[in-house]
Amino acid sequence: MKARILPGAVAALVLLVATADLASAKLRPQPQKPTSTTREIVEFDGDYALGTIVIRTSEKRLYYTLGDGQAVRYPIAVGQPKFQWSGELWVSSKQSNPSWRPTPRMRRENPGLPEYVSPGPHNPLGLRAMYIGWSEYRIHGTNAPYSIGSAASSGCFRMHNADAIDLFDRVHIGAPVVVQH
Repeated sequence: MKARILPGAVAALVLLVATADLASAKLRPQPQKPTSTTREIVEFDGDYALGTIVIRTSEKRLYYTLGDGQAVRYPIAVGQPKFQWSGELWVSSKQSNPSWRPTPRMRRENPGLPEYVSPGPHNPLGLRAMYIGWSEYRIHGTNAPYSIGSAASSGCFRMHNADAIDLFDRVHIGAPVVVQH
């Protein structure tokens, strides 16, 4: 009788250890996959200097010119129709992990907005911001990646955070920014 109980007890113990191992594996942090990007190198027509940012709001795309007829193309969110604009400005400053202060216009239209949002996961500017000219507009990351490809902002240009970091590392202060419809 003892011989029959022993193999059953061993099997139960093995099952218990395997179950505990599986449970602890689920609790251990799993390695994160690298954040994917949606940028791509494309052919690009236009007479723009190397390092120019060209934004085509109708396409909801931003192009960073590489020269030799090529550019890096990024999907973006653009301003809602009433906030869309076009023109030529320049990158006036760049900020890693920016804080955000809604403009007075934004706060008038939405009084529930906070006066200030510190850097972090709740910040609508995401991980990088490039300020354009002397305006209130920026090219920036986002905490709302689902908005990319739409007309959702108050005139700024939103990018996936990985793409905003890539562009931030490429672009220099003073780079031309051309916004087209």
